[in-house]
Amino acid sequence: MSPTAPAAPQSGVDADALPPELADALAAFTVHLTAELGRSPHTVRAYVGDVTRLLRHAHAEGAVHLADLDLADLRGWLAHEGAAGHARATVARRAAAARVFTAWAHRRGLLVVDPGDRLATPASRRSLPGVLKQGEATALLDVATVAADDGDPVHLRDLLVLELLYATGMRVGELVGLDLHDVDDARRTVRVLGKGAKERVVPYGPPAQRALESWLADGRPPLRTAESGSALLLGARGRRLDPRTARSVVHRMLRHVPGAPDLGPHGLRHSAATHLLEGGADLRTVQEILGHATLATTQIYTHVSVERLRATYEQAHPRA
Repeated sequence: MSPTAPAAPQSGVDADALPPELADALAAFTVHLTAELGRSPHTVRAYVGDVTRLLRHAHAEGAVHLADLDLADLRGWLAHEGAAGHARATVARRAAAARVFTAWAHRRGLLVVDPGDRLATPASRRSLPGVLKQGEATALLDVATVAADDGDPVHLRDLLVLELLYATGMRVGELVGLDLHDVDDARRTVRVLGKGAKERVVPYGPPAQRALESWLADGRPPLRTAESGSALLLGARGRRLDPRTARSVVHRMLRHVPGAPDLGPHGLRHSAATHLLEGGADLRTVQEILGHATLATTQIYTHVSVERLRATYEQAHPRA
């Protein structure tokens, strides 16, 4: 498609400015992600936002009908995104969203050919995740334990948040989604609902068990309200704990650990996986605990361990 106007994609993700046919396709794609594929709200927001940007770019280039969308539009959009200073990983993610959208539109008969099938983007550089040293993780939990000694319900909850994140390696969304019946205190396991609505059972140790018992006995009852329902973790007003609050707990507590990096809940997930491998766990076990769909995703933690080994070696060996 030949450009008929200067490329001027807008940064917003609303579809108000799109022609009816493009807006209808976007709405149907949203339903596909939510109802048919069961993607999480976070994933749906990311994909719909990326596709909205793509369609606005194509519209600025003259597209009115979805059939007008071609490979040149996709490449032009990604080039604009890269020129705007977006990280390589962000551009790669947006290219993936575009491919998912065009493949869906082709299957639905909205596109005669799938332009995304021929879309190539530079591979994103996969940076190694930040992790805590085992001593830093211990210090973090010690800080939270001391804070919880005052019996404040919020402090008891914060301790349990940290203990469960580190003990199980679960995602913050999985953590705040836990209900009371998901915990089997006799077996010290928790049932986690992961990505794609896949369930897994993850064990936790005695420290997390003690934090859980304290929370259920002395922390949750004072915070419980009619809006609490069956949620395991509660906010200060008695509703299910918000993921942003859980993130702030991790960041705030880590500030009390000298030399520790500023990590969020995902950093504790990375740390748990790395420490499991360093302790002798095999990749398959770590994959099952983390809920990774493929072993390839879990293998990045072997690189983390090797890099930490190399750093220690170079610091300690006289001829490194």
